[in-house]
Amino acid sequence: MANVKELVRRSQTKDQQAFAELVSLYQDKVYSLSYHLTGDATEAQDLAQEVFLRAYLHIGTFRQEADFGTWLHRITVNVWLNSRRKQKGPLVISLDTPIVTEDGEVAREVAAAQPDPLEMTTERELQQLVRRALQELPADFRAVLVLREIEGYNYEEIARLLRCSLGTVKSRLNRARHALKAKVLALAARDGYSLSDR
Repeated sequence: MANVKELVRRSQTKDQQAFAELVSLYQDKVYSLSYHLTGDATEAQDLAQEVFLRAYLHIGTFRQEADFGTWLHRITVNVWLNSRRKQKGPLVISLDTPIVTEDGEVAREVAAAQPDPLEMTTERELQQLVRRALQELPADFRAVLVLREIEGYNYEEIARLLRCSLGTVKSRLNRARHALKAKVLALAARDGYSLSDR
């Protein structure tokens, strides 16, 4: 990471080439987090661009004590949370919309020539239910779930990223998990899927 520290130091002197190298190193991680937060490829791209713009404008305030990637993740979560607070009304996602992955769009259909199509279909439907339920959660709940369950941050790291206490993170994560489970079960019941309440 000595290379990253040097790139940051050079970027702090407004060396645009050094900052471009930092963007190259971190763009996939920032986009991945952005996508998990927004649930939409276009919104994720917009969010990632906003993150790097803010990082460039404020890199002079970055102290080398923290990890640069963690700093970028904090900016990502903060920008996303601020944008969610400004939005009015729930996010609506059409079931006809294909699933967008990092490799492109995937139609919502069963893949042929797989060993167990029924099991794969059930798993895919469950994943879609979880994605839809995640998108319907309040922003604070979604943020802690994405950071913990998808990005793999520990409780202390999440507390630092969200600038809240460890107790708040644990409480919010617990309530978020319960809320997600309830949403998944409600969506499953509404869509006619049979899920046991485990």
